[in-house]
Order: sequence, then structure tokens, then C-alpha cells
Amino acid sequence: MAELTVQFVRPDRLIYEGPAASVILATPRGELGIWPGRRSIICALGDGVVRLNRREEDGGGIARVIVSGGYAEVDNDTVIVLADHARRADDIDIAQTEQLLEDAKATLAGLAEDDNRQAYWKHKVKWFSMLLKYADR
Repeated sequence: MAELTVQFVRPDRLIYEGPAASVILATPRGELGIWPGRRSIICALGDGVVRLNRREEDGGGIARVIVSGGYAEVDNDTVIVLADHARRADDIDIAQTEQLLEDAKATLAGLAEDDNRQAYWKHKVKWFSMLLKYADR
């Protein structure tokens, strides 16, 4: 059976490396399905969930990874995902993430409107909110 070879990387570590039956990427324009035999492509990642569909011989199922930004390259049945921010949906501590979200909101609320750190903290609030929305519970 045809398969994909997948490498999923974020700046600080490798999240996944191995075979997959297919990959559904989260792009700024919506989802993009990747199956064996797909033509070569490079695309931007958006905010959302990338789904790695495991092969039946590996137990099947879906591994979900929450992403925000980055790129994916598909070439010769190899998918390389380079994510700016990525976290496995089954690897999220809900209580800790809720606390981080509240801390980020409080920090953002304490900044002046013209403070250039606003963009950073707005992104943090968005990221923690996404983690909570898509986390496996």
C-alpha cells in the first residue's frame, strides 16, 4: 500500500517522524489533503489542526497537531511540516493552559494602547485559546 513519509518539526523539537496514510494540512485558505502520489507543492500553514492519518498496519487513527504558521513541503511522497508553533492535541495540560491564557490576558490588559508589546501578547492569547479549543479532553 502506498504511504507518505512525514516529518513534523517545530523550532525546538521534532513532533513526529514516520509513515502516514494521509495528511490534512491547515492552510490560510482552508484544509489541504495530501495523499501518496500528490504532485510537489509548498504551502503556508495557517491557524488550525493538522491531521496525520495513521496507516492501518500502525493501528490506524488520527494524530492531531494544533499549528499556527509555518510551511509544508510535499515532494515524492514525503511531507515536511515546519511549524512556527505546534502542539499535539493529546499533549496539552488544560489547567496550565487556562492559567497561561489568564496571565496573558492580564498582561495584555495592563499594556498601554501604543505599547509595541501588544502584538506579542495578542498572539499569545490567540494561541492559548486555540490550544484550549482543540485539545483532546
